[in-house]
Amino acid sequence: MQNLFPKLWIFIAAVLLLPLLKAAEYEYYTWKPESDGRRQQCIDIPEDLRLCFNVGYKQMVLPNLLEHETIAEVKQQAGSWVPLVHKACHPGTQVLLCSLFAPVCLDRPIPPCRWLCEAVRDSCTPIMQAFGFPWPEMLNCSKFPKGDVCISMNTTNSDAMDKTTGVSSVCPPCDNEMNTDTILEHMCGSEFAIKTKIKEVEIDNLDRKIILQKRRKPVKLGNLDKQELKKLVLYLKNGADCPCQQLENLKNHYLIMGRGVGRQYILTGIHKWDKSSKEFKKALKNLKSHKCPAFESVFK
Repeated sequence: MQNLFPKLWIFIAAVLLLPLLKAAEYEYYTWKPESDGRRQQCIDIPEDLRLCFNVGYKQMVLPNLLEHETIAEVKQQAGSWVPLVHKACHPGTQVLLCSLFAPVCLDRPIPPCRWLCEAVRDSCTPIMQAFGFPWPEMLNCSKFPKGDVCISMNTTNSDAMDKTTGVSSVCPPCDNEMNTDTILEHMCGSEFAIKTKIKEVEIDNLDRKIILQKRRKPVKLGNLDKQELKKLVLYLKNGADCPCQQLENLKNHYLIMGRGVGRQYILTGIHKWDKSSKEFKKALKNLKSHKCPAFESVFK
């Protein structure tokens, strides 16, 4: 079967603990689509399907709404989205994604409501843009129904979402800086990583331009050659106004990660180089042995 997705490199780095949604947070509306002739099957959601395990129901249906026919294909693609859920950019992110990747086991898969897609899109797009990614076509909200044939969230949660989006005020590449999993996920989503100090930070329209000190120690160069490393200037996309404590302290050494987007190099993660931190030491120790997921990327 032809893969529907382009690719996802995490853009976003960051990570850790979006409270899992309970079954009571879903509302299921009547849906009676025409059968496409394919045999539907219900299976238990496996524990290693991190995106949707413990999402609030135990069984999912295949093929899913993204035309994945095997659980292996689902796991390969769904894992790319875990960092976005961990960013907690909207309380309904996991509901939206799991309704597509792991639809609840009913007579037929039920699509998400358009309003839910639009709410998640509006809250999460700024986070994605910080890493140079657009909102993907696979989540084109106009494809989803407006009303009575879709998965939504209950009224209580909807009211709560109107009051807060859950978006962190910290610039996305700057948060959770001393968490091992975050550092490794940032690394997996980056093309290169270096140890260096920051010389100065300038505002460049809506971005921040990060000028590095001359002394730069490679940790992971990827496709970046030595000449490019010498000239390297990074941009914190849409970061002119959001807080980034690391960029306010120019005395420290930092583990700085990034990747090329167009003609710019985008900052994807920045962590204080602090070997007194057990989390940081653990991340460095596991860096070479850590296996980054070989995802087909979802964003282009």
